[in-house]
Amino acid sequence: MPRFTSRNNGTSPFIWCAAIICAIISIVVIFGGIVVFVGYIIIHPRVPVISVAGAHLDFLKYDIVGVMQTQITIVIRSENDNAKAHALFDETEFALSYEGKTIAYLRQSEFEVGKERSVDYHYVVQSYPIPLSPTMMEAIDFAVKKDVITFELKGGSKTRWRVGPLGSVKFECNLSCELRFRPSDHSYIPSPCTSSHKH
Repeated sequence: MPRFTSRNNGTSPFIWCAAIICAIISIVVIFGGIVVFVGYIIIHPRVPVISVAGAHLDFLKYDIVGVMQTQITIVIRSENDNAKAHALFDETEFALSYEGKTIAYLRQSEFEVGKERSVDYHYVVQSYPIPLSPTMMEAIDFAVKKDVITFELKGGSKTRWRVGPLGSVKFECNLSCELRFRPSDHSYIPSPCTSSHKH
């Protein structure tokens, strides 16, 4: 009768090395997650805030042909109320429009705001000549007579806080508000305009 024998070659060293590496990676990931979670609980960071701190209607002119030009200075404030964490603001962009028509964009490269600090950026927004539709002409005529002209500002910034090696958590701060001015003296009519995360 034929005889059957079994032979155990053992586990390959390559498999052992792969298993050890995977175990080390798993431990590092778990440990990193615990550190970030504990850091978040201890620091409990507040979401950074962006807001309109001020504005000014530098000039506004339009003619009977139906072309408008304007220049507006807008002050955007970035606030970081965290006492233990720096805040990074990135991909900051806003669109300024009149009667639904975009007339200019405001952009800012990445910047950092220190603990419990705020930073103001002054944007001088000069529009290109804007052809006005009959409806827009009526709207601007009415605005001048009423001495209140309204522009829309929409946009936001991607923010994140960081504390040394603890990693970072990302948020989005968005604005959607109306900027009102008096054409007679070019002054800004203040009104609340902050990102939706602030309570």
